Amino acid sequence: MASRSRSTTWRAVAVFLLLTFGWSWVFWVPRALVSEGYIESFPLLPELGAFGPTIAAFVLVVYADGLQGAKRLAGRALQLDYPKRWVGVALLFAPVVVFASLAVAVATDTTPSFPWAGNLLVLPIAFVFILLLGGPIQEEFGWRGYLLDALQERFGAVVSGVIIGLTWAIWHVPLFYIPSETIYYQNPFLGFAVSITLFSVLLTWVYNNTNRSLLPALLFHASFNWSQAMFPILDSDPASLTFVALLAVSTIAVAVYWGRERLVRGGDDISPS
Repeated sequence: MASRSRSTTWRAVAVFLLLTFGWSWVFWVPRALVSEGYIESFPLLPELGAFGPTIAAFVLVVYADGLQGAKRLAGRALQLDYPKRWVGVALLFAPVVVFASLAVAVATDTTPSFPWAGNLLVLPIAFVFILLLGGPIQEEFGWRGYLLDALQERFGAVVSGVIIGLTWAIWHVPLFYIPSETIYYQNPFLGFAVSITLFSVLLTWVYNNTNRSLLPALLFHASFNWSQAMFPILDSDPASLTFVALLAVSTIAVAVYWGRERLVRGGDDISPS
């Protein structure tokens, strides 16, 4: 019976990945091919590619458990039964790392320009926009809400975070060939893949310590994207290298202190309920 359950789990994981990549790349790959000159034109498609992971997750939970499954998955974005200090971690971790990296940019005279200069109101508005349409809502119901638990049953927390991070990076590949995707276009893919993989482990850490709630994961993802968009340290080579180094040191420290198998101290159960 265990073998049958495991087989079903891996089939579901495979279908999730096929749906995620299939949905997103249908929107992204034609734009990349046009940009690279492989095809002359393609009908303009709506900007819906980023919703791939979340759409895949909801399709699969509805298939398995009907509308009740979708309701449970959606409800995890409002789940509050965890120590509230983790909300602070989710919101403040990325800005602290980015500000430390920014200090290196200032010290090396490579300070980037800030898109909000002269209008501080942009900062909170940008956070809300990024939370809703800049990645978290489009992705976290899939990567953390659906895929992570299945992987952790077999590989543990750190390895699962790395697997999702590498998958997540590959999922983004077409965006590196689309000029309008300015944060990706013609930027080094290797640095992006390393940073997003480290971030994926840190997201796993927050997720496992917040009783599988998706709200802290959504906030952490939004904070991570917001910090880099509002304080574009990637425009400074010394700052971007510092950013990746700090992520790496933080991830190693978390894995050592909290334990790489679960990323949870003590006896808290992180198994799916």
